[in-house]
Amino acid sequence: MDAFTHGLASYCVTRAAFPRAARATMLAAILAGSVANIDQFSGTVGPSAYLAWHRTVTHSMLGTLVIAIIFSVAAAFATRRQPNADRLRTILLAVLAACALHVAMDLTQNEGVQLLWPFRAQRYSADWVAYFDLWILLILLTGALLPQLLALVTEEIGAKSKAPRGRIGAIIALLAVFLYIGTRFILQGNAVAAMEARTYRGELPRRVAAFAESDSPFHWHGIVETERALHDLDLNVAPGSSFSPDAAVVSYKPEASAPLDAARSTESVRRFLQAAKFPKASVEKTNTGYRVQIRDLAEPRDARSGLRVMAIAETDPNGKVLTDELAWDQKKLSVIF
Repeated sequence: MDAFTHGLASYCVTRAAFPRAARATMLAAILAGSVANIDQFSGTVGPSAYLAWHRTVTHSMLGTLVIAIIFSVAAAFATRRQPNADRLRTILLAVLAACALHVAMDLTQNEGVQLLWPFRAQRYSADWVAYFDLWILLILLTGALLPQLLALVTEEIGAKSKAPRGRIGAIIALLAVFLYIGTRFILQGNAVAAMEARTYRGELPRRVAAFAESDSPFHWHGIVETERALHDLDLNVAPGSSFSPDAAVVSYKPEASAPLDAARSTESVRRFLQAAKFPKASVEKTNTGYRVQIRDLAEPRDARSGLRVMAIAETDPNGKVLTDELAWDQKKLSVIF
C-alpha cells in the first residue's frame, strides 16, 4: 500500500496498543511502519534492480526485524528521559508492531511479497486488496483525526479527560479495516467461484485468479488459464450482477518452439518467471531471428501501483540466444512516485 496509508495504520496500532507512548516512540513507529516502501526507489536504477529489490528485502521477516531494531534504538536515544527496561520494551514492541502491520497489509494485496528473503525466492500475496484502497485510507484517517476533533470540542466546553486521547478511535478504525479486508476475502471467493463455473471458448479453466481493483470492493480483475489461452476479464460480484466469458480479452499461448525454449533457459526470463503469476509469452520474427517477450497479465492495472517489468530475449533463426534482458513494459509504464 502507499506510504500515507501505512503511516496512518502505524499511528493507529501504536495509539491503540500503547496509548501513553512518548512522542519519540510514536514518531519512530510511524516512520518504521512506512519506510519499507523505500524499495520503490530501486526503479530509478533499472528494471533488473526493481525486480530484485521491490517487495523483497524491506518486506521480508528479516528486513522487518532489522528496521524495527534500527528505529527502536533511534527512539531510545531521542527519548528525553533516561529509558528504563519498561520504556525500552514499549519502544521495541510499538515499532515492531508497526513494521509487522506494514508487511501484513501488503500481504493482502495483489503484488507479491518475498517474505522469506533471502532464504526463499517465493512471493506471497492474497490478492484481496489493491495497492491503493480509498476505503482503507478513509477508515484510518477517520480513526486518527475524529477523536482529536472531538477532544478539542470537549475541551472548548470545559470538560477535560485524563484518558489517553484517540485510543478508542484507533481501535475502532483497525477493527473496521480488518472487517473490510475480511469482506473482500469473501467477495474474492465469490469471484473465483463464478469464473470456475464457466467454460471459455469451449475449454474448462485450469487455473483461476481474481485480483482486487481499487475503485470498488465488487470490482475484480479476473484471469482464467485454459489449455490454449489466458482469458483476461472484468468481473462484478455485486448482488444481481453477472458476467459473460465471451467478453474476456483472449491471449492465446504460443506454440512450442526452439526460440521460446531457449528464452526460458536464460537468466533474465528465469528471474521474471519467479515473480510472475500469469506469464504470457509472444514470439515475433525479426530480421536477425526471433524476439521473445514475456509479460505478466496479473500486473496491477492501477497506475499508482508502480512500474511494470517484462523479459525480452533475442535469438538467431536456429533458436540460439543472442541477448536477454529485463525491460520496462512500455504498454503499462506508469509514474512510480
